[in-house]
Amino acid sequence: MSPWICGYADDEHLATGNAAFMGIALALGSHFEVALDTEFAQWLNLAAGTWLAAAPFFLGFATAAVPGINSIAVGTLVMALAASALSLDKQIEKWWHKQFVED
Repeated sequence: MSPWICGYADDEHLATGNAAFMGIALALGSHFEVALDTEFAQWLNLAAGTWLAAAPFFLGFATAAVPGINSIAVGTLVMALAASALSLDKQIEKWWHKQFVED
């Protein structure tokens, strides 16, 4: 929706395609998350957010202000929400504590 809301759908085809594909992927991922392991689903969300934040640089639309900022902002938000959900997972918390906190 953001390419049409922000007004770059007609000019930035690569950014529009990426936003549409990732939007559909995130929506379908949320829909089918009940069938997946919750931890695995959050790792997929984290990967999707990372891609969205990095896509302007890899796909070459970082110099286009609106689509670049939109992709980076949405990607950062998706990463933050996925990281927050992962931090609430007790298994991840135990692993993190064992790896980095305990000596």
